[in-house]
Amino acid sequence: IHPSIHPSIHPSIPSSAAGTRRGGQTPEPAEPALHRLSHYLLSHYQKGTRPVRDWRTTTTVAIDLMVYAILSVDEKNQVLTTYIWYRQHWTDEFLRWDPAHFDNLTQISLPAESIWVPDILINEFVDVGRSPRVPYVYVDHHGEVQNLKPIQVMTACSLDIYNFPFDVQNCSLTFTSWLHHIHDINLSLWRQPELVKFDRSVFMNEGEWELLYVLSSFQEFSVKSSDSYAEMKFYVVIRRRPLFYTVSLLLPSIFLMVMDIVGFYLPPNSGERVSFKITLLLGYSVFLIIVSDTLPATAVGTPLIGIYFVVCMALLVISLTETILIVCLVHKQDLQPHVPAWVKCLLLERATVLLCIRDRKKFSQSRTQSSDISGQVENNDSTAKLNHYGCEDPRECEAAGGARPVPAFASQVDGSPLTHGILREVTAIRRFLEKREEFRDAAHEWLQVGYVLDVLLFRAYLVAVLAYSITLGTLWSVWRDA
Repeated sequence: IHPSIHPSIHPSIPSSAAGTRRGGQTPEPAEPALHRLSHYLLSHYQKGTRPVRDWRTTTTVAIDLMVYAILSVDEKNQVLTTYIWYRQHWTDEFLRWDPAHFDNLTQISLPAESIWVPDILINEFVDVGRSPRVPYVYVDHHGEVQNLKPIQVMTACSLDIYNFPFDVQNCSLTFTSWLHHIHDINLSLWRQPELVKFDRSVFMNEGEWELLYVLSSFQEFSVKSSDSYAEMKFYVVIRRRPLFYTVSLLLPSIFLMVMDIVGFYLPPNSGERVSFKITLLLGYSVFLIIVSDTLPATAVGTPLIGIYFVVCMALLVISLTETILIVCLVHKQDLQPHVPAWVKCLLLERATVLLCIRDRKKFSQSRTQSSDISGQVENNDSTAKLNHYGCEDPRECEAAGGARPVPAFASQVDGSPLTHGILREVTAIRRFLEKREEFRDAAHEWLQVGYVLDVLLFRAYLVAVLAYSITLGTLWSVWRDA
């Protein structure tokens, strides 16, 4: 029989191919290598058992971590939310094959729920994050399984906000097997610690927080003398960017304090200073209400910037109290006594020398001397006039009349009741003017005391504000550069 008549006996053409070709259909391809390999690996696979042939063999899981973003830092609830790229790989002794039998296929992706996966969890988990689900793992022909997935991690962290807004936070992520002890599952680091520490290749560096470094350490621990467990700790060290808080919190407070200091240059005897400082105090109160939601709050402690705001408010209250005291001194009412001698000695003599305001003392002395001189001149003039036209005491007039002759009209004038009334009125006016001048001198003395005391308290207030500002600035500079 000729081969062309019976193709089934042709050595190079299979009978099935010949039949399909004879029927006018395309030939069916062979089963793909991926299908054959997946069926070969998973047909008799037991995913509920640790993948070792000898139960004494320890399964070592190498893990790695890269921080992608810092999503939020909740100081009140002490919760840190991060987005990380998590990687782990281990050896599965039942997922090995010869690539020559499967078209030289050396790597395949398998469903994660179809194979054994270690129960590696993070101890600090407080809530399930919205992480995307990656349903596959990579397996190579040596049995090494790679599980790569992104995770949104919400972990508990002890946040220290005392240095806010120049704070640095150190939060740990502890990876450990929840069930298997170290003889069954051991942990190791995928990369070198130095590579993990300074790896910012995938970090989103545009938010409020800046990633400094990621430290890693391995340790064993046991609970109540039970079997030891392996754990791998990653310390994520982040630092807050303080520019926004410096502009929105510190600068307005500094401006208000500067305006309070400038308010001391208003005259102490004017009532505008009191209203000005009350306005500043009200403005600072409104400012604190606005920034109260911005400041972090915890049950453990208060940030230093909160103490700074409270102290600034206290300084404004002290400044207002000092202004009220000075206004009370310089607005003395009538019938007030003169300044005591010890106050004059202490404030108008010694304090003026110490504060370098001797010109005010000279002005005070010159004004007092001029008032005394004018009073003496007025007294002499009035006395002279009275002695010339008439005397308050008749005996003086008789003595004077015996010494010199009295004009004819003088005797008539002395006996007139109208003249005696006029003289009494003039004497009362003179005494009133002298009393008013004495009150003016007392008020002027209190004004000088108030001025010196105002300068003294202002300089003490200024020294306190400067010392407080320098101390806070030094502390924040040290914390920022630490």
